[in-house]
This record gives sequence, structure tokens and C-alpha cells, in this order.
Amino acid sequence: MAMSEDAAAAAETAQTPTGTRRGRVRLKRSVLMAVPAVAIGGVLMTLTAQGVLAAQFSISGMPFTITADKLDGKGFAQFGALDSMIPNSPNKGNTGGKVLVAVSAIKNAEITNLCQSVDLGGVNLVIHAGDGGTPVSATDLTTDSDLLSGDAEFTNIEIGGDASTYTKAGPAGKGSPGVFGQQADTVVLNHVKQHNYASTAVGFKLPNLRLSFSSKGC
Repeated sequence: MAMSEDAAAAAETAQTPTGTRRGRVRLKRSVLMAVPAVAIGGVLMTLTAQGVLAAQFSISGMPFTITADKLDGKGFAQFGALDSMIPNSPNKGNTGGKVLVAVSAIKNAEITNLCQSVDLGGVNLVIHAGDGGTPVSATDLTTDSDLLSGDAEFTNIEIGGDASTYTKAGPAGKGSPGVFGQQADTVVLNHVKQHNYASTAVGFKLPNLRLSFSSKGC
């Protein structure tokens, strides 16, 4: 997807130090899952381009969509990151091979009616799970998104802290020193939609899993 001029400039000038993970986000269409106000999301996008870290793996550059009826999480953190593709990736487009993302980390998550799809060029690979009465469960889950939306509710949320000091989401919920972030004891999201470039989990259980190809994605 096309980046805004400001976000593209940030991606070109950001430096990638060594260390843990990340530092992020994106300018135009950012509805940050963990941010209750659009203004806070704008501040996050502006500040986190300065402390970016390399992704744990090189992303393909092909985004995928995730939707869910509900996500119930315990131990939540969110901060910025810059994900990188391999050199000369055919998917880099006008991004320079780097994508500014919002990293959302959840220590323990349950996801009801999960749908994941990726456009392979005219046909979509689609996965459904967690819609037979037993939700999908994940531990140490992270998602790297440039677009997030949903109805969110948090308990004991802290906004504006240094992401390197965060503990509520475990090791996956730590960002780079100096990176703007937020964390909460719990998060409940309804009507979830994410446009993602990467996702990781230590454990991932998908009851009632189905994989298919379709002309329509999630």
C-alpha cells in the first residue's frame, strides 16, 4: 500500500540500531488499536520513527488481513517499529523495502471467529478458525500492523511511557529505548480488523481450522 510522503521520508531517514525489536507506525490511515484518541496516535507516529529497530525476520512485503469478532487479551503493550524486507525485494514498491508499523504485543490472547487472508494476485489464501465455540488461543502474540481498527476497552492503561521499560506483555512487549509506547493489564477488542506485515507467537492453537483459496479475502 502507498505510504504518505511524511511516512516515506521517515522510513528513508530512520536508522536501525542493534538490540531487541522495533520502533514504528504510519501516517495517513492509522487507527491504532490501543490508542483511544486519534491525536495520541498522531503523536505516536511522529515520535517512534526515531528509535527504530530491525524486525526479527525479513518480511515478505505482502500484507495480510486479519478480522475477528472479539479479541480478549491479558498483558498488552504497543509501540512503533520499522519492518524490513530483503535487499531488492520485488514487493518493496515505493517503500524502500521498509514499512512503518504498530507493534501490538499480548501475553495471553483469545480470539473469536478469526479470519486471515493474503492476496496472492487475484486469488486469496484464506484461513478460518475459532468459530466453532472454542476461540483461538495464543501466547506471546505480536502483530505488526499499518492499519488497525475496532472497539477497544482497556484496564490500567499507561500511555506515553518508554517502551523499553514495559513488562505487562512480557519480553515480546518491550520496545527500543526512547520509543513512545503504551501498555495495559488487559485489552478487549470487538469488531477487529488489522492490515499486517508480520505476526509471531510462542504458542498458537487454532480449533476448527480451515484453509482454502477464494476470490474474496477476509
